[in-house]
Amino acid sequence: MQRKEHETQAQVDRLRAYLRAGNDINPLEAWRKLGIYRLSARVFDLREAGEDIKGEFVEVRNQFGEPCRVKSYRMEAQ
Repeated sequence: MQRKEHETQAQVDRLRAYLRAGNDINPLEAWRKLGIYRLSARVFDLREAGEDIKGEFVEVRNQFGEPCRVKSYRMEAQ
């Protein structure tokens, strides 16, 4: 169990650094760039830790060119 907690914290730390650098992120980018499969769970963890993270739905295209809505997150400037 301790290993899982360590891996979760590593994901939270990577996400925090990525967002603090001024980047937006959506679930596909989180998986590709940060190895985070459950982005919304990690955003929840950051919010619980007091981070001000905003989310909005954006339209993207899937691999078949079809429009899809996903949530994109950003951290408010500090």
